[in-house]
Amino acid sequence: MRRLTLTLPAMLLAAPVVAADLNVTVQIPQLDVAEYHRPYTAVWIEREDHSVASQLAVWYAQKESKEGAGTKWLPELRQWWRRGGRDLQMPVDGVSGATRPAGEQKLSFHHGKAPLGQLPAGKYELVVEAAREVGGREVVRVPFTWPTSTPQQLAAQGSSELGSIKLELAP
Repeated sequence: MRRLTLTLPAMLLAAPVVAADLNVTVQIPQLDVAEYHRPYTAVWIEREDHSVASQLAVWYAQKESKEGAGTKWLPELRQWWRRGGRDLQMPVDGVSGATRPAGEQKLSFHHGKAPLGQLPAGKYELVVEAAREVGGREVVRVPFTWPTSTPQQLAAQGSSELGSIKLELAP
C-alpha cells in the first residue's frame, strides 16, 4: 500500500479556503420624544426573490410585563414577521437578544459559522427593520454580492427609527 504524504504548502494549494466576514453596524438614534421606548429590531439577509437566507439578529423585550412586552409585539416588525419571523420559536440561540439602547450596535459573522452558515454565492440584501412603541417603523436595505473578492464597505441611511446601516464585507 502506498502512502501519500502532502507537505503543508501542497495541502494549502489543494483545498480552497473560503473565509469571509460580514460585519454590520446598526445605528439606533436617540429620539427627543416625550415617551421613548427602545425599538424592536430585526436584521436578516434576503435572497433576490425576497426569501430569507439567514436570520442574523432579533432584538426584543425579553421579559413579559404588565404591558405585554416580549414576543407579543414581534409581529410589529411586519416585513420580518411575514418573511420568516412567524416561523421562528423564540428565543433563538445566537440570534435573539434584548432591545438595544441608542447608539451604534455592531454585529460580526463568519462564513461557515451560525447564523451566517454556508451562504452560497449570489446577490443578496441586508435588511434591517425597526418598530418602536409609541413611534414608527422603518426598513433599510443594503444590496450586496456574496462572497466578495475585495474588501467592501456599503451603507444606507435611515430617516426616523434607524440611523446609518453599515455593511463591511471581507474576503
